[in-house]
Amino acid sequence: MTRSPAGPSLEAVRRRVVEDPQVNACDGDDRPAVVRAAAARAVRAEGLLLPAGELAGLVRELADDLTGLGPIEPLLRTPGVTDVLVNGPHEIWVERDGALERTTASFPDGDALRAAIHRVIGPLGLRLDRARPHVDARLADGSRLHAVLPPLAPHGPLVTIRRFAPVAHTWEGLAGDGAVPAEVAALLRAAVRDRRAVVCCGRTGTGKTTVLGLLLGEVDATERVVVVEDAAELRPACPHVVRLETRPANTEGAGEVTLRQLVREALRMRPDRIVVGEVRGVELVDVLQAMATGHEGCMTTLHARAADEALVRLEGMALLAGLPLDAARSQIAVCLDLLCVLGRDPASGARGVIEIAEMAGRGPDGALRTRQLWRRDDWVRP
Repeated sequence: MTRSPAGPSLEAVRRRVVEDPQVNACDGDDRPAVVRAAAARAVRAEGLLLPAGELAGLVRELADDLTGLGPIEPLLRTPGVTDVLVNGPHEIWVERDGALERTTASFPDGDALRAAIHRVIGPLGLRLDRARPHVDARLADGSRLHAVLPPLAPHGPLVTIRRFAPVAHTWEGLAGDGAVPAEVAALLRAAVRDRRAVVCCGRTGTGKTTVLGLLLGEVDATERVVVVEDAAELRPACPHVVRLETRPANTEGAGEVTLRQLVREALRMRPDRIVVGEVRGVELVDVLQAMATGHEGCMTTLHARAADEALVRLEGMALLAGLPLDAARSQIAVCLDLLCVLGRDPASGARGVIEIAEMAGRGPDGALRTRQLWRRDDWVRP
């Protein structure tokens, strides 16, 4: 971070910006630009003589402190950083290129961290206090923020930010990196063309959304796709796509729209395919119903480390929604076709497909079975 003038000069600049009439009159998306302009005026008014680069750094730092997440903002601008993990005001980590590393960034105290959280969620109409000490939010750049306050986090506020890289991945690029070998890409692309239902499985940060986005690019132009997500992470390249996004409750606790409600809305929108960014609960039953009533080629992602674990998770979601186990297994066996499992190489941190399996019906004991079509043997799951 650029070294800023210390002492009274900096405080005077900050005070001028805080008291600036244009800043106080602006609370929309253009507020960061208004704050940067006010900071530049305040620096000139205080007579600070700074080189152009140092002046730009000071203005950006003030804008970060007054409209964004303060010391976290430079980390969010750092190439290669996919996650920012704040474990209280004095401990901030990032994940960069698959590895966790602790940074030197910090907040003065817990109150400063809490104020930064409120700065970014306030314009979104979200609430975070002792009565509701947790929040999920999507930032302006598409990043996903999750925050937890005391008493749930006894040692200070916790913040987790997941960034989504603007890089446009290609099958060729992923094959060159070894993430999705050419034969696996051919298998997945054929599954989309054949309108098979595909589930991309894996732990956080293994590339599920990346692969799902590429699969959407294989959908024919004659098909209408409805994408349902908690936060707009997918960048579908298919020609005819419409998007639905959930909405959290407002500060009064009203207005929430769940994933399950949106899946039901999607069914009324004449979809050829329904794509759910991630299934994690009772909405699974509605997705299965869509598949069973002619909406072939549906796709989604799921947190699971292997194909067999994915089936157990799917059964559990169906049970939570009130389906008997036998009925849940029958629907899953009929509706799902292919499971694409992604993971990381424990040695290098590289991510990619580790297994492709197809549904093989139910065994004599009634349990769901899969047939392995491809497996990466050079990565050993920890």
